Amino acid sequence: MQNNGSSGPPSLQQNEAGQINVSSLADVIQWFLDYDPRASIMRHPKVEELFQWKQEEARREDENVYRFDHAEDRLAIGIMQALAEHTDEQSLHDWISQLLNALDDAAKTNEEMANAYKLKADEAASTVKESEKIPTANGRKIYLTCCWLEALCTAELRIMGWVYQELYGRPFAP
Repeated sequence: MQNNGSSGPPSLQQNEAGQINVSSLADVIQWFLDYDPRASIMRHPKVEELFQWKQEEARREDENVYRFDHAEDRLAIGIMQALAEHTDEQSLHDWISQLLNALDDAAKTNEEMANAYKLKADEAASTVKESEKIPTANGRKIYLTCCWLEALCTAELRIMGWVYQELYGRPFAP
């Protein structure tokens, strides 16, 4: 039966050792991408454009990064990797706290730069085009990177917060 989103995310399944079943995690991520506005932002054309810009920037700078086709693919793999690496409550709590800090830093930087350069990213058809109002290449890079991080962290926090609650029986509290 197809979940229409009204009943919430599907259950997160674990084996006897407490390890997350990868296919149930994929179902959870898919549900959030389909039904949760804070996670589904990863499918917005402006966020996809930012992601493609970030990938191209990494390639241009010869960074050794895995090439993903889409922003939502990067989100899903990042969540799976984070959960594989942070296997106990304290470690996952610390990771989510780091995401909150990164989101806060990115949002503050974006707000400062938007005010300084009179950027209207919400109104613009393209955040990348809007960033051309910033006079330096380094300034544009900082702004666009923070825009990408703000979208990524928002989506990841939404999903990771729910996973944390499923795993540990209580909401995440900073």
